[in-house]
Amino acid sequence: MSFFIHTEADLDHAIAQLIRIDPRFATVLSRAGRPPLRRRPDGFAGLASIVVSQQLSTASAKAIWGRLTQAFDPFDHAAVLRARSARLARAGLSASKIRTLKAIAKAIDRGELDLPALAAKPADEAHAALTAVHGIGPWTADIYLLFCLGHGDTWPAGDLALQEAARLLLELDTRPTSKEMGPLAEAWRPWRGAAACMLWSYYRTTKQRDGAPIPATPTERRTNG
Repeated sequence: MSFFIHTEADLDHAIAQLIRIDPRFATVLSRAGRPPLRRRPDGFAGLASIVVSQQLSTASAKAIWGRLTQAFDPFDHAAVLRARSARLARAGLSASKIRTLKAIAKAIDRGELDLPALAAKPADEAHAALTAVHGIGPWTADIYLLFCLGHGDTWPAGDLALQEAARLLLELDTRPTSKEMGPLAEAWRPWRGAAACMLWSYYRTTKQRDGAPIPATPTERRTNG
């Protein structure tokens, strides 16, 4: 049965279960503190905001998102379908991000992507449905599942900060790759989403920088701009 992290109480429960499975997370909690909930809106707007924010500073992403939501009311898949690419570009979107948003809007319009239905699917199935859309990479799918839908077992294996935090926690000689991150987290099922939140906080505390989240793979960068 899937567990969802929708509330502060849900997160507390997931953390407690994670610590029971792996007591090393008690050390993470004592050093980094309890991670924030970090919920985001779901649906097209939530997914689009993740695409828009990739590889941008928080300030730049906020500015572009503000221009988009001001230019399109509402900013939904139908508006993106109708919009000319030049109008989207004037808001600050790169060509690759425009292609991704257009692809998402088309998939929704054709019934190929049912965003509301993803909440009822296991995380792995929901992830596969998202990444089947051109332009949605694994990292984007994972962040949407974890922060927009609250899937408690989501594991963004391609995130650089998460990889480095896992290296520190597990005392590895080198930072694990995306492929290696999967087996490393198997013991934390079905609480891998809570593990990710805790490790991001651990990264931020250890490195003294904002560490949640950072897309890692070159493929993801090329895909979403």
